[in-house]
Amino acid sequence: MRQRVRRATVWCAALLAIGVPAAPATVGAVTPTADSGHRPVFRWPVDGTPRPVRRFDPPPLPWQAGHRGVDLAAAPGTTVRAAGPGTVLFAGPVAGRPVITVGHAAGLRTTYEPVRPDVRPGDPVPAGAPLGTLLAGHPGCPVAGCLHWGLRRDAEYLDPLALLGLGPVRLLPVDADRGSYPPDGTRPASGVQSVGGSAAPGWGDRRRATGCRCGQRRPRSGSAPGEQRGQPGGQPLVLVGGVVDLPAEP
Repeated sequence: MRQRVRRATVWCAALLAIGVPAAPATVGAVTPTADSGHRPVFRWPVDGTPRPVRRFDPPPLPWQAGHRGVDLAAAPGTTVRAAGPGTVLFAGPVAGRPVITVGHAAGLRTTYEPVRPDVRPGDPVPAGAPLGTLLAGHPGCPVAGCLHWGLRRDAEYLDPLALLGLGPVRLLPVDADRGSYPPDGTRPASGVQSVGGSAAPGWGDRRRATGCRCGQRRPRSGSAPGEQRGQPGGQPLVLVGGVVDLPAEP
């Protein structure tokens, strides 16, 4: 018996010495790289490329009227899908309208209405997973059906088109300690706002100078612009550019 164990040990050592490739690691054992580990991929919440019919237009003050999301033209009965990977946080009526909320990394939440849910709170969903069916009757919709798509961080409303990198708006990961940006050389343009973390150092004044409306609430008394709570365990994202200017269609 001891002789067999010795032979097995010698054989394993020989395999390691000649460089026999190891068995592939399981999916659960893969460690995300710095380039892809904290960069979730987002997509349109319906198939194809929908037509925005009403743009994001946040109110100057939280209690005032405004449009806290974008309306996408889509036929009633359309399958509504998760814009990104996350977990269903809510699926039910709000003020008489069926709403679904999905939580994502960095403290972001996307909302979808009016949608008859096919999911329940606690369900994990990958990007593109069916959430429910679009219903007719969204207030202010100029066509047969509209999906109201929203984006929030805590109580702060943001432009959901930033998730798709449309026009001058993109979400980029940033090292909160060094204020560094991806190796592709991309740098924030005017109107930078932190999404899911602290604002990038030195960009608060530039945002105020350009008058960018990125869903940013006015700071409360005693808090300086850019002093925002970080997201533990998540890499901050920086909103680059201004609000996408989509003219509302009649």
